[in-house]
Amino acid sequence: MENPYLPYPVRIDEIIVETEDRNLKTFTFVFLNPEDEERFAYQAGQFAELSIPGKGEIPIGIASSPVEKGFVKFTVNKAGVVTQHLHNMKVGDIMGIRGPLGNWYPWEGLEGKDLLIIGGGFAFTTLRSSIIYMLDPANRAKFGNIDVVYGARTPGMLLYKEELIEWEKRDDINMHITVDGTDDPDWKYNVGFVPPIVEQKAPQADNGTYAIVCGPPIMIKFTQPVLEKLGYDHNHIIMSLENRMKCGIGMCGRCGIGKELVCKDGPVFTLAEINKTPREY
Repeated sequence: MENPYLPYPVRIDEIIVETEDRNLKTFTFVFLNPEDEERFAYQAGQFAELSIPGKGEIPIGIASSPVEKGFVKFTVNKAGVVTQHLHNMKVGDIMGIRGPLGNWYPWEGLEGKDLLIIGGGFAFTTLRSSIIYMLDPANRAKFGNIDVVYGARTPGMLLYKEELIEWEKRDDINMHITVDGTDDPDWKYNVGFVPPIVEQKAPQADNGTYAIVCGPPIMIKFTQPVLEKLGYDHNHIIMSLENRMKCGIGMCGRCGIGKELVCKDGPVFTLAEINKTPREY
């Protein structure tokens, strides 16, 4: 059995500044050893630990998709010692990735279903992974209608802008982009918080439609009653949680909510499962 604490060595291959405040960057890594990439077999919805010797490690959702080969992507918010150091690193620098970790969105069970994807802020990372996965030519026919509601504070805080434009051009996915507010006279999308835009744009829960929600806790809190109003069953509302995760393998206990360990039993839970835990969300 491989040591779960031992990261795979990777090299930074590309760095993209995503937002106008420069606090969110997408890092593309390549594995130094090709066999490590094969071992790092992941599903959309999982996370990994980004490990920097002498600084520590942080759990981050995987932004790349399993159908994208030769690299792995993570979008990182500059918020602490490890992320600050990572933001100061350069293309060509070596560090480590430990994982993949946690569970993932239940893709086999979602086949044949209509899907509503709801994301807010920089929590859109695993949702990018999911959209790329579903739109792949080998997978698109497996799923029904796909609606996406994605919001950020301002246009300059949206992630993956070029991909958002490309997805909007397609006729097999419905994009509903929104911002909290903007003074941009050329802004042609929605203005408003995510929950009311969901109420305006999202489909009713017909034919067993599933909703996948990933965003800040306040967004999740106010989106839940909207989904209930639209008729979504609690077993069909899937959420990706982050709750003080640290070790990533259920050993430190820091991310416990009731008997569940978010890093090991999650981070993906249905609302029906969350309802059985202490009300921390």
